Amino acid sequence: MPLVVEPVTQRRVVRSEWTKLISLRSTRYALAATLLLAIGIGVLACIVFESRWAHLSAHDRADFHPLSVSLAGINFAQLSLGVLGVLAITGEYSTGMIRSTMAAVPRRLPVLWGKALVFGATAFAISLPATFIVFLVGQAILAGEGINISIGHAGVLRALIGAPLFLTAMGLFGLALGAILRSTAGGIAALAGIVFVLPPIVGLLPTSVANSIDPYLPSNAGGAIWTITPDPGTLAPWAGFGIFCAYVAIAFAIAAVLLVRRDA
Repeated sequence: MPLVVEPVTQRRVVRSEWTKLISLRSTRYALAATLLLAIGIGVLACIVFESRWAHLSAHDRADFHPLSVSLAGINFAQLSLGVLGVLAITGEYSTGMIRSTMAAVPRRLPVLWGKALVFGATAFAISLPATFIVFLVGQAILAGEGINISIGHAGVLRALIGAPLFLTAMGLFGLALGAILRSTAGGIAALAGIVFVLPPIVGLLPTSVANSIDPYLPSNAGGAIWTITPDPGTLAPWAGFGIFCAYVAIAFAIAAVLLVRRDA
C-alpha cells in the first residue's frame, strides 16, 4: 500500500504548534505564574488597602482608585507572558528541534504564523478570566470599606478587556523578539530592557524630551488600554494600544524576513 503524504497546510501547522506549546513544562509554569501574579498581587493589594483605609491620609485617598489596585498584578504578569513568548520559539533553537520543524514546513513562515496564533489564543484565554476574577474578588474585598467600584463605571469594562489584550500583545512581542534573536537569554534580556529598563532611562532625559517620548514607549503605549486614571500626556487608550500593536507587527515583520533569509 503506497504511503500517503498529507500536504502541509496552515491548519496542520497550527495543530502541530499547539501540541508543542502545551507539551512544554515551561508553558505550564509560565501560565501558572501569570495567574498567580495577576490574581495574587491584585487581591493582596486590595486586602492591604482595605485594612489600612482608615489610616490613610487625604492625599493617599485622593490618589486611590479601586480598579488600579485590583489590576496591580498586570504589570508583573506581563513579564511572565513575555518570557513565555520568547521561550515558545527559542526553546526549539536551543534543542535543535527547529531544524525538524523547518524540514517539515519548508516555507517557514507558516510556522511563525502558527506559533503566533496558538500563543496569542492561549495567552488571551488565560489572562481574560484572570482579569475578571481579580476584579470581582478585589471589589468584594474593598466593599468592606465601601470603596469598591462596579463594572458599569465609566472605563471599567474597557480596562478589563484591555488588560488581557495588553498581556496577549506583550506575549506576542516576546515571541517576535525570540524569533529575531533566536536566543532565550537574548530574547528575555531584550524584552526586560524594553519594558522595564528603557522607561527609567528616558526619564533621565530633559523633561520636555522625556515627556515627548515616554507615552510612545511600547509598555506605556500599550498600558494605556487598561489604565483608568491616566497621567497627563498619556495617549488615549485605544490609540496607545494601536501603537503598541504596531511595535508588535514591526517586530514580527523583522522576524519573518530573518526567518526566511537565515539558516535554521
